[in-house]
Amino acid sequence: MWACQDAYPSSPPPGRSLVRSWLGMNALVRRGVARVGIPCIWRGKCFSSGNEPAESNRVTPMLRHLMYKIKSTGPISVAEYMKEVLTNPAKGYYVHHDMLGEKGDFITSPEISQIFGELLGIWFVSEWMTSGKSTAFQLVELGPGRGTLAGDILRVFSQLGSVLKTCDISIHLVEVSQKLSEIQALTLTEEKLPLERDAESLVYMKGVTKSGIPISWYRDLKDVPKGYSFYLAHEFFDALPVHKFQKTPQGWREVLVDIDPQVSDKLRFVLAPCATPAEAFIQHDERRDHVEVCPDAGIIIQELSERIALAGGAALIADYGHDGTKTDTFRGFCGHQLHDVLIAPGTADLTADVDFSYLRRMAQGKVASLGPVEQRTFLKNMGIDVRLKVLLDKADEPSLKQQLLRGYDMLMNPQKMGERFNFFALLPHQRLHDASQERNARQSKIPTSSVAGFDELVWQ
Repeated sequence: MWACQDAYPSSPPPGRSLVRSWLGMNALVRRGVARVGIPCIWRGKCFSSGNEPAESNRVTPMLRHLMYKIKSTGPISVAEYMKEVLTNPAKGYYVHHDMLGEKGDFITSPEISQIFGELLGIWFVSEWMTSGKSTAFQLVELGPGRGTLAGDILRVFSQLGSVLKTCDISIHLVEVSQKLSEIQALTLTEEKLPLERDAESLVYMKGVTKSGIPISWYRDLKDVPKGYSFYLAHEFFDALPVHKFQKTPQGWREVLVDIDPQVSDKLRFVLAPCATPAEAFIQHDERRDHVEVCPDAGIIIQELSERIALAGGAALIADYGHDGTKTDTFRGFCGHQLHDVLIAPGTADLTADVDFSYLRRMAQGKVASLGPVEQRTFLKNMGIDVRLKVLLDKADEPSLKQQLLRGYDMLMNPQKMGERFNFFALLPHQRLHDASQERNARQSKIPTSSVAGFDELVWQ
């Protein structure tokens, strides 16, 4: 059975036995297990700006827009630069590009292996069971990409239909890109049933998944109905705008984006000549000499914390990042290659590592937080090795076995995604309090709560 290491073994949490039974079930090996070829680079790798070839320094519509803006109002913050480049309604990269997959600019874990999404599906079912098997729950995903991750989770829900048969489940996707929402709909819904569309409504699109579960699309988390929910944010927070600050002899100064006076159609970084209002986000005891702060992430974490504290559920956040230790992580990606963040804006993805220590502070004690833990640790705790063996045994083609092994290596290898990506969770205080009381009754010596993925699990 599954149990926490050194924990009292006679009565494992329901989620543990669920994990074991599902990992060994005769689920199909999807032919799309390695959905695309493994790229030579992924978004987690650090950016180092170099000399870009002259032909790449072209004047894009976004560059013209930004130059006009800067000439009108002066240098802009990195946060404003990111917001314009990525989400401008007319020219934004996320609004008008399909940036995912082999033909896009970067690849994500769900596109590499079906196992990733399957284990996340098990995590949500495990938490639902451990916290009392509510009669209904909403699964809310922020930035669902192509819908691949949600599709894998829904497949697990279907395979565990006997467990979830008494639960009313609904899917809620928060997506600002019309192009991506259309791709998500193709991935997740039954084509025979037309989608309802209303561009003026908070729910701008809704329908039914292939397994018969209601699904809705929103542009903002605040528009999603409040209630008992599980929230998922995979590679979502890294794309939110960050303010950058540099410590100088005169104190903290914000890094701004300006026009290069030597080259009329080129941008450059400059330091603000004096303090800016955004410096209020810097911690008084900050020891680093360069920091990145994401106020938008703080607002979303506060919203999630309030919702979970009020109605229950949990949030699972998976992203590459650090626990308040890194400095300059702002970088760009185009065609699976590192790309100078100031060159040809609007044609490349922009991203910065997530500061999980900041997310923890922004929860403001309203909920408990777990992590961050490295992706390879989380997935190993969730049983990825057992699941891989089952799929390898079921695979009848050598090429499929190789795809499974390459995908596993990409997810788990410390030099690839294994240590770069982290998992972080928000849970009600009561969830951990109940687990603590249960352990004390058993005279367990384990000082922390048993939560799937975040605890070291062993096969007994």
